[in-house]
Amino acid sequence: MLELDAVTAGYDRRAPVFRAASLTLAPGESVGLLGPSGCGKSTLARVAALLHRPDAGRVTVDGEPVRGWRHRAPRRLRTAIGVVFQQPRLSADPRLTLHDLIAEPLRATGRRTEAPERVAALAAATGLTGDLLTRRPHEVSDGQLQRACLARALVLRPRWLVCDEMTAMLDASTTAALVAAVEEYRAEHGAGLLAVGHDRVLLERWCDRTVEWAGCAEPGT
Repeated sequence: MLELDAVTAGYDRRAPVFRAASLTLAPGESVGLLGPSGCGKSTLARVAALLHRPDAGRVTVDGEPVRGWRHRAPRRLRTAIGVVFQQPRLSADPRLTLHDLIAEPLRATGRRTEAPERVAALAAATGLTGDLLTRRPHEVSDGQLQRACLARALVLRPRWLVCDEMTAMLDASTTAALVAAVEEYRAEHGAGLLAVGHDRVLLERWCDRTVEWAGCAEPGT
């Protein structure tokens, strides 16, 4: 289970973005978090991905309470969660080729030898051709770069996926391709999915259940 229990979080303790938020995601389940812009969805997604320390409450991953955040979280927990952000150009190192971008988590965890096979498989799964893998972010479109960011999120075979407005900047065909790639991965690995967005139609078609949230309150379980 991935559980957020009575979590309060923000960037100023005097004015948190939300208070006492609770959310539960079961293995293999897909949950959509639906809400308007500015309601704190992305902050909650970052807490769930162990990238933002909450001010209060508890986060549990596979029965283990989280006590460290970002690089202070144990590797077994950090690598259990893959995350894709809304703006790929803000989350991609402009100096890396798409191949090296996808392989980056493998290098960081001492698994460099797995890179050729994993990158090739994920490039095929996300619709990246060999010539695109040799290019850098400024040489590809937003959609192509987001495909690489999704492949990077999957390269360590995470048990949980957090997709924060992953398709908000993309056209319909690229959106469909990325959703299909996520679902193919989940079918193979049984991963749980938290999909954050404001597109009700997409989330209701994609997810097992959708939680509506306006922020500053408990979104539900």
